[in-house]
Amino acid sequence: MQKKTTRLLMLFIILISFTGCSVIEGIFKAGVGVGVFIVIAIIAIVVLIISKVFGKK
Repeated sequence: MQKKTTRLLMLFIILISFTGCSVIEGIFKAGVGVGVFIVIAIIAIVVLIISKVFGKK
């Protein structure tokens, strides 16, 4: 009985950890997309500011 309970407990822990990893993976994928967008937006703003400063001369 103890051996069967231990196996069920181990299976339960493995299933929970795989589900948690999937959730974390989704969060990081979304984070990468948002990060890339923010970097592109910052570069565009910097280029715009530089073109405004040097364009008036």
